[in-house]
Amino acid sequence: MSDNLYYTLNQYFRENFKEKIYKVSIDGGFTCPNRDGKVGTGGCIFCGDRGSGEFTYQNIPIKEQIDKQLLLIKKKFPNGKVIAYFQNFSNTYGTVEYLEKIYREALSHPKVMGLAIATRPDCMDKNVIELLDRINKENFMWVELGLQTINEEVAKKINRGYTAEKYFEITKILKERRIKFVTHIIVGLPGEEKKDSLKAAMSSVKNGTWGLKIHSMYINSNTKLEKLYLNKEYFPIEKNYYINEVTKIISSIPKNIVMHRITGDPDKKNLIAPTWMSNKKDIINSISKKLREEKIYQGKFFVD
Repeated sequence: MSDNLYYTLNQYFRENFKEKIYKVSIDGGFTCPNRDGKVGTGGCIFCGDRGSGEFTYQNIPIKEQIDKQLLLIKKKFPNGKVIAYFQNFSNTYGTVEYLEKIYREALSHPKVMGLAIATRPDCMDKNVIELLDRINKENFMWVELGLQTINEEVAKKINRGYTAEKYFEITKILKERRIKFVTHIIVGLPGEEKKDSLKAAMSSVKNGTWGLKIHSMYINSNTKLEKLYLNKEYFPIEKNYYINEVTKIISSIPKNIVMHRITGDPDKKNLIAPTWMSNKKDIINSISKKLREEKIYQGKFFVD
């Protein structure tokens, strides 16, 4: 655990691979069924034009993207292995032939030791799961699912485009196939009730999530959420509220759940509010401080 407070991805890598491993973000050229009309248009209200891929390279081959990302971390990480992280939009939303092509291309890079694939539960049909099952049996891999909330009213407000039941259906299958999955939860969504984020975390734990990604709802430019904010129809949460919610989640989940992220990393050029979200290090330190002061650690209050 991070100073015996919570179980980080970095610690997981060191325990299982005996070395530090970085993720490098990849743009697979995808869109989303919530954008192209299959499910809806416009996407989730917080999603920008890059679909969370602000730090990726577009319209160049996968291996070239990896090489460019490696150059960015060359000084601090000259020789190690990396995870190829298919990040923006829905990275299983394509033909199985195309998916296999780009996944295999990434895995063929000599520095890549595994894959992380961010997607939506409604982009995981039988053929996609069969492909992921084959790759998972041969390589280190996990899937990231954007649950955000299990409050269906909130899900409608953010225009998520699928029900929590779809998440539960797909994660049951992934668990049966022993495919690791990470659940993405957002604290401070429009209309969210006090314990919604904790309920989402505990529901994902019950369904077998391997890891969690948590961050506060922040407002990017050129999003529907920005319009709500400017019209005073949405107000972001305060930093202290977020820290309290994250510490509740950390203390309530089992010790073996890998905490992939406990805060977001917004592009400062696009961040509208809240301004405290721009200081990632301060948020992490503030969470650790609260955990220490209250003598809380991951799993302290977990009841099986």
